[in-house]
Amino acid sequence: MRDKNATKVFYIDQLGFKELGSENYEVYLMVGKDHVEIHFFEFKSLNPKENYGQVYLRTDNIDALYQSVLDNNINIHPNGPLEIKPWGQKEFSVLDPDNNLLTFGQSI
Repeated sequence: MRDKNATKVFYIDQLGFKELGSENYEVYLMVGKDHVEIHFFEFKSLNPKENYGQVYLRTDNIDALYQSVLDNNINIHPNGPLEIKPWGQKEFSVLDPDNNLLTFGQSI
């Protein structure tokens, strides 16, 4: 993450994660939702145009999650609309403020 506040807004306010841990470290952030926990380290010199970070998150209610993302005005990745993939997953993708690719999927 380049900016802890921007990361918190995206993951907590828009995606519904909760901040984890009892310490507030300036350069470190932990968020969680359901059985997922993501840890972020400050990387101020990160160039989002060169970032290839990605995470695959499994869910058991992809349609509700997708609707929640739309309701929170989060942009769906141009190559990641909600669709059934040939490998048996229903998926969609978004980019976070640092261009980390988040793909959400559910087995069908």
